[in-house]
Amino acid sequence: MKPFKSIVGALGLIVPLALGMTAALAEDQLKLAIGQINNWENQPPTLGQDAGIFKKHGLVLENVGTQGAGETIQAVISGSADIGAGVGAAGVMRAFSKGAPVRILAPAFTGTGDLYWYVKSDSKIQSLKDATGDNTIAYSTNGSSSNNIVVAFASELGLKAKPTATGGPPGTLTGVMSGQIDIGWAAPPFGIKEINEGKIRIVARGSDVPSLRGQTVRVLLVNAESWKTKRAAIERFVEGYREAVDWMYADPKAVEMYSVKMKLPVDLLKESMAKFQPKEALQSDEFKDLDGAVRDAVSLKFLDKPLTKEQLSELIVTPPRKK
Repeated sequence: MKPFKSIVGALGLIVPLALGMTAALAEDQLKLAIGQINNWENQPPTLGQDAGIFKKHGLVLENVGTQGAGETIQAVISGSADIGAGVGAAGVMRAFSKGAPVRILAPAFTGTGDLYWYVKSDSKIQSLKDATGDNTIAYSTNGSSSNNIVVAFASELGLKAKPTATGGPPGTLTGVMSGQIDIGWAAPPFGIKEINEGKIRIVARGSDVPSLRGQTVRVLLVNAESWKTKRAAIERFVEGYREAVDWMYADPKAVEMYSVKMKLPVDLLKESMAKFQPKEALQSDEFKDLDGAVRDAVSLKFLDKPLTKEQLSELIVTPPRKK
């Protein structure tokens, strides 16, 4: 028979191990599809996970990048992702109106000043007014906020160029520099280096569209079944997401981590944040100008008719911020 002390000692080792295993098993896993995953405004899930913020909330995130809102929405609809990020609000409304199992989990970006459109430095196009029907203008994918803005450029600013889906900023830049696309799109920090070097120049920004200023244009969406079956974990995700945003703007380490990831200087990234991505744009508490967003979704042909109050109540499930 083993001495009593040996048994106690063994138990002393087993108990902490068991507790550690229980803690590991207690961490819920969530799958995220993120359009334009390298954009600063889409970094709360990735940088937040690297910083251990979501672990504090008992979560492990599986973050996968997509080429844009179209791919992201499809991933959430199919259930291969629980949550989608970087998706145009109008695109989510359209999918919901057609019966897709999606809900708006929270606002992700308010305003459109972060997206810009550019041309090669030697282009004859000085502004959108110079573009003709023979020219092409880029957006990422159908249902994205860049798609929404390009449609608004035509309806509100008289743009005549042909809208063309080009995917993410890197592929779009290649298309512009090779002459396949006349007007490219991007979101900082992508392209800031090329702008500073004089290779490209901005001809329009999303904020040029009057109706979209101050409106929530991109959201986090959640699969409806995931919202039912994983609600507690998803609500903790929203808490962690908000904490990650606060940390990103308060702790210089966040920009340093992003700098390493993007292989771009910290000063350039700080310049990008100041000009294009103020913290208030990343608020996730309230869908700003919801009535205007529904109205614009109809006028821009994303919706056949306005969503009712009952539909909007079902669509938007944003958890309140904990005090």
